[in-house]
Amino acid sequence: MTYSLRVADLPLTERPRERLMSQGAKSLATAELLAILLGTGQGPGKLSAVGLGQHILKQLSQHQRDPLSLLREITPQELTQIPGIGPAKATTIIAAIELGKRVFNARPSEKTVVDDPSVAVAALSDDLMWQSQERFAVLLLDIKHRLLGTQVITIGTATETLAHPRDIFREVIRQGAVRVIVAHNHPSGSVEPSPEDIALTKQLLSGAQILGIPLLDHLILGSGNYASLRQTTHLWTDFPQGD
Repeated sequence: MTYSLRVADLPLTERPRERLMSQGAKSLATAELLAILLGTGQGPGKLSAVGLGQHILKQLSQHQRDPLSLLREITPQELTQIPGIGPAKATTIIAAIELGKRVFNARPSEKTVVDDPSVAVAALSDDLMWQSQERFAVLLLDIKHRLLGTQVITIGTATETLAHPRDIFREVIRQGAVRVIVAHNHPSGSVEPSPEDIALTKQLLSGAQILGIPLLDHLILGSGNYASLRQTTHLWTDFPQGD
């Protein structure tokens, strides 16, 4: 006789639902979040729900891409090819992913005050997040840091994009913006700045000083994550912007 290993069968301190309630969703690993959606386990070796979540991620990682980026685009048919995932589990996962997309891609309205990197990321996520090619974009602001709009400047390959300060500031001036945030994505999912990212940021900060158009931040977006170079480097100390 076989049975499904349930989340409820785990010790209380190991149950993802209880840990989410007491410690918050960010404290859970991706496999544990999947376990909450799955509810029960099984699959190869009668895995627990958490084990089945880990198995799903392992199967996706064989494609040599970030599992989260693959999970974001997966179909119910592809999920049901994984042992232990039937239509009920597959549709629950797909529904949760779609809901997350809609929440994450909800753009702030025009004239929203951009006073935190997370607000800028929300405005840019639809253009940059989870893209298979590297893109470089600008977020245009007025003197009170209110959102005027966004613009993708260049689209590159899976590993490289070309953005020249001349092209970036031309678009800023053309749109009548007086403050700017620049951003690009890393299709790999990593948000660690490359030496080229740092060098370009220095060029942009220097150009911003000359033009009198403050560069407020350079953001790197990955697979559901981001980094603010203003918060993680000392570049703005070296190139004061007069925000």
